[in-house]
Parts: sequence; structure tokens; C-alpha cells
Amino acid sequence: MQTEVIKCDKDIDKEGIARAAELLRDGKLVVIPTETVYGLAANALDAKAVATIFEAKGRPQDNPLIVHVASPDWLSRYVPEIPDNAKKLMDAFWPGPLTIILKKASIIPDIVSAGLDTAGFRCPSHPVAHAIIEAAGVPLAAPSANLSGSPSPTQLSHVLQDLDGRVSAVVDGGPCGVGVESTVITLCGGRPRILRPGGVTPEQLRAVLGEVDVDHAVTHKIAPGERVASPGMKYKHYAPKAHVTIVDGSLEDTVAFINARAGEGVAALCFEGEESRFNVPCVTYGGKDDDLSQAQALFDALRELDRIGAKTVYARCPSTEGVGLAVYNRLLRAAGFEITPAAGNSWGRLD
Repeated sequence: MQTEVIKCDKDIDKEGIARAAELLRDGKLVVIPTETVYGLAANALDAKAVATIFEAKGRPQDNPLIVHVASPDWLSRYVPEIPDNAKKLMDAFWPGPLTIILKKASIIPDIVSAGLDTAGFRCPSHPVAHAIIEAAGVPLAAPSANLSGSPSPTQLSHVLQDLDGRVSAVVDGGPCGVGVESTVITLCGGRPRILRPGGVTPEQLRAVLGEVDVDHAVTHKIAPGERVASPGMKYKHYAPKAHVTIVDGSLEDTVAFINARAGEGVAALCFEGEESRFNVPCVTYGGKDDDLSQAQALFDALRELDRIGAKTVYARCPSTEGVGLAVYNRLLRAAGFEITPAAGNSWGRLD
């Protein structure tokens, strides 16, 4: 199929928005920009349209999707009840990079929720995404607009690299601001629990709700066959073609560790300003003490490793504070949970 590119990168183009909305109402796939990453969108109320998301991405159907709404007042159409904690979160963080898992109404097809009776709901803050959902008049199921398992797309070129010819249209809204997918929190069953970290941090959520747990799967592999309520929990994700290993330790120990393994196809994923310390090609992903810049740069850096032909990548380990937890979570999955200390016998990150 021919993929149409709709330009909306500078202003809200009413004709472009109307075109994207028309395609979505007709059951087509349209890639839209959000503040987190680009999303592969379909009408969330149309099970046949949603099925084509899984086909285009090569995504397993036991991996649930997130339902995007135009405004908080849409939520009551798709859930039987809005708990008080959900109202607090919507007041604090919607529109924005937060997905809230709630019991879903039957109007949301089971294919969206991977057969669960819950679904994740989000109200994106990107003006183009908002305008498209509003114009379409339907909620949109929209995972990241990449081939399943590869790094998520934060700009148009990433989308076209993976999905050109697989979708009806791509709406170009410029680079995404946050750079990692939304935080996912479940309000179903016991205390609020973060299933996937993102642009809204655990600290911010606790400031609104009080006690908030972080699911074990954020930093650990889940058991084989376990059902998951959120995307980004079950499978290896975000990975370049290269084999990635996270190296946890000081800069000095990490430099020694990587330089001792220098050779053809070996590269380092490091922080800005550290490149001269390594005897291998380097790709950077933000500043060492700047978790926001790390989030914005990570997925582009993972794609850059493929562009330079890296076969084996050793990655500097980020902090797990603030948005750094989201960066660490994505890097862990890109590495298939392969992490090694730069020196010594233990490192404690996964304890």
C-alpha cells in the first residue's frame, strides 16, 4: 500500500487533521504524533481495525493496547465507574503521559485489552493527537508505531523506516517531546501500582495518591505464560539489531570494562561528553545527570547503533531516579535483561 504523509509539524493543519480523522473512521491505520512517541492508531471501537494494528507491527495479540481519548470527560463512555483515585490522577496529569488502567465497558473490544476485563486509558497532550481524536469522534487504540520489538519512534523518519507501506497514512508532527512511552498505573486490585514507568514519575504519583507500588516486572522478567495488563511488560522491546549489555559501575570501571573488549563491531552507548574515554565507536543518549535528556535521546540512539553497524553494544547504566527509572526500564528490555557489573561480583540493581 502507498503510505500518505500528512504534514502537521508546525501548525494544526485543519485539512490534514480532517484527512487523518476520515481514514480512522473508515477503519484505516494512521500513525499520529504524541508527546511520548509516535502511535500506530486505529478506531478502538472497531475490532477489525484494531486487528490490523497487530498485523502491521507483528505484535503478539496477548500484548494489550492503550485507548487514547480526546479529553477526560470522554472516559465515562468507556468505563463503568471512575474511582476517586482516577479522578485525582486525571486532574493532576491529564492531558499528559499517564495511562490509567481501569475496568472497561463492553464497548471496548476484547482484542484491545488482550481478553482482560481492564484497559489502559490515556489523554495525550500533543495538540495534533488531540485534534485528530476530537475530529475522528472515536477513541484510538495506539501502541508505538514501530515493528514489534524494535526501538520506539520519536520522529517521522523512524516511523517510515519501520512502517512505510504498512499503514494508510503518517501524520508528521515533528519530534516527540518526552521520548519514552507513557507511565502506566493500575487502579484495579489493591494499592495503586506502576506497571510501566514513563514521563510521570513515581514521586509525582505518590505526591497525589500517597502510597504507590512499583511492579516487580518494571525491573525483572516476568514468569513464562504470565498474563500482563500493560504493554511493555512481557516481551523484549526497544532493541536494536545489535546485542546489548548494560554495564553497571563508575565511569572509570566502565571505561576499563569496555575498552578491554574493543574489537570489530563493538560500540559503547554512553552519556554526552564521555566519548573520548572509549576506544570504540560511541553513541550518546543524553547527559549523565539529566534523565529528561536521556529519555528524549534513548530510542534515536538505539537506532543509531544499527546505522553505524554495531554488533555488540555495551551501555552505560542510567540512574533509576525520576524519569531515569523509565530509561532504565527501556534499556533493560532492549538488552533482554542482560546486565553486568563493570567491576566486582555484584551490583544490586535487580535485587
